[in-house]
Amino acid sequence: MSDLTINVEFSGGMELLFDNVRQHKITLPAQSKLDTSKPATLRDLIFYIRDNMMTEKKDLFVEKDTVRPGILVLINNVDWELCDELDYELEDKDEIVFISTLHGG
Repeated sequence: MSDLTINVEFSGGMELLFDNVRQHKITLPAQSKLDTSKPATLRDLIFYIRDNMMTEKKDLFVEKDTVRPGILVLINNVDWELCDELDYELEDKDEIVFISTLHGG
């Protein structure tokens, strides 16, 4: 299998964790890092972001190997509940948006 190119965007304040850069093009192996006999999943993407893109405040994005509550994830413009969908199999050119829904009051 070849690599996947995934388009990732951070908004709603999430971009502040990524040097104020909203859009990123990420290249991932097409196989899951956790099980190379399976395709890469949303969980693999989250681990990649945590391990390769974040230099500080990783706990504001990832908690117990999932995206923290209060962050909405859109996959190809569809809202996903992460608790059951971390095994979503990524496809080349997927558009994934992480939006912080936490607002200071």
